[in-house]
Amino acid sequence: MRKWMLGLAFFTSQAVLAQTEGKPSFEDYVQSLKVEAIQQGFTQTFVDDAFADVSFLQRSVKADKNQPEFKLTLDKYLSTRVPEWKVQQAVKLYKEHQSVLEDIGKKFGVQPRFIVALWGNESNFGKIQGNFPMISALTTMAYDGRREDLFKKQLFAALKILNEGHIEKEKFVGSWAGAMGQSQFMPTSFLSYAYDYDGDGKKDIWGNQADVFASIANYLSTVGWDASQTWGRQVKLPAGFDTSLTGLEKSKMRTLSEWQKLGVRRYDGADLPSRDLMASMIMPDDAKGRIYLVYDNFHTLMNWNRSTYFGSAVCYLSDKIKAGIDDDSVSAPGQ
Repeated sequence: MRKWMLGLAFFTSQAVLAQTEGKPSFEDYVQSLKVEAIQQGFTQTFVDDAFADVSFLQRSVKADKNQPEFKLTLDKYLSTRVPEWKVQQAVKLYKEHQSVLEDIGKKFGVQPRFIVALWGNESNFGKIQGNFPMISALTTMAYDGRREDLFKKQLFAALKILNEGHIEKEKFVGSWAGAMGQSQFMPTSFLSYAYDYDGDGKKDIWGNQADVFASIANYLSTVGWDASQTWGRQVKLPAGFDTSLTGLEKSKMRTLSEWQKLGVRRYDGADLPSRDLMASMIMPDDAKGRIYLVYDNFHTLMNWNRSTYFGSAVCYLSDKIKAGIDDDSVSAPGQ
């Protein structure tokens, strides 16, 4: 009884707040979304069922407004995102799924180690996918209003995913912001890149690992991944190096031979590779932290997540996977 009364008080306060702000109530807002969904071509029956148990999720709003703002160093970030146990797990899972990973790698032109590294960084190899009901979470975030257009777009994409039968409504869950499945695709990314690898008619990024791997590879391939290259490497700079040359802007890219002439060397002090690739230099922290020369594939990875910390963690894990597997288990080019 007390729980019911608390719930009633919460929704009453939400209604009062909405009126104060000149907003419709959550219930009225849902009705307007249902009308819009029908106008977009969804049937009345489907829309009624999809929104039948929709609710305002205060925990979604709280998660959005309480995102951590403290500053980590890249070294600290890597130690938390890519601890040794995750490296060992990544190598183990790579070997377990090696056959399908290499088939997918060849089909899409993406080295399998990067597929596994993204899988591990996004969802801890499928273990952390979020438990927020998608329709409620996205409706809540649209109603909250700070990024209404963004979340409405994601909501209608989520309705399409549900309508196409890729996932049952009861299992249609993800993060508070709408990232879904083992690859943590947003609904619009799902519609663009999710892939039905086993041909069962469903693009199941929640429970079908072959679909997960193929979807990750399809994303990377579509946005420009080149399997003949790796991602980059950690480097050392000479004294007095002009740090204004760093950054991901295309205008700051130079060939490896040009970086060599500027005194840049591999982290162990050896010369840079003789292959004449274009590279950018990045300092995720500053000149005292890790410094990388990154190739086009790192730029491609920035389409997935604009954070150089995230990109560095994915590439760091991919290198650890490479080091942890037998040389004869690697068949894709550019490993």
